[in-house]
Amino acid sequence: MADSNITKRALATSLKELMAEQPFGKINVAQICERCNMNRKSFYYHFRDKYDLVNWVFYTEFAEQFIGEGQITSGFFLEKICTYFYRNRAFYVSALEQEGQNSFSEYFADVMRSLLSLYYTDVVDRDDAYEFIITFYTDALLAALKRWLREGTMPPERFVDLVRRATNRRAAKV
Repeated sequence: MADSNITKRALATSLKELMAEQPFGKINVAQICERCNMNRKSFYYHFRDKYDLVNWVFYTEFAEQFIGEGQITSGFFLEKICTYFYRNRAFYVSALEQEGQNSFSEYFADVMRSLLSLYYTDVVDRDDAYEFIITFYTDALLAALKRWLREGTMPPERFVDLVRRATNRRAAKV
C-alpha cells in the first residue's frame, strides 16, 4: 500500500508541475508519466485518466482531511474549501476549466450537491422543487467559485461572506 501511495503522489506531483506550465487540457498521460519517469501502465494501474488523478489530488489533499474532522457544516466547508482553493489557485483554476464526463468540475459539483443537500435539509421542504433548488445553488456556487478563483483578487474570507449574504445564510463561523 505504501508503494501505491508513493506512485500516486509522484504522478500527482508531475501533474501539478505540468499544470503550472500549461493548461490542463493540453496535458496528456504520456507527459505526466515522462515527467516522473514512469510508464503508462503504472499510471493506468492507479487511475482511469488524468481527470481521475485530479480528483484523487483533491480527495487526498482536502476531502480526506475534511471527512476526518467530522464537521460537515456549510460554514466549515465553505471556509475550508475556499481557503484551500485559494492557496492552490493555479491548479484548481486549470482543473475547473475542464467540463464534461470525468472532469474535476463534474466531480466537485457532485461533492457540493451532496453537502448542500445536507445543509438545506432543514431549510427547504422536500417537495418537487427540492432537487431543482439544490442543483440551482450547486451551479451558482460553482460558477461563482470559478470566477472568483480566475480573478484571484478577493481573499477567501470576503468571498465566503459574500456567498453567505447572497444565499441569506449567515452561518456561524466555525
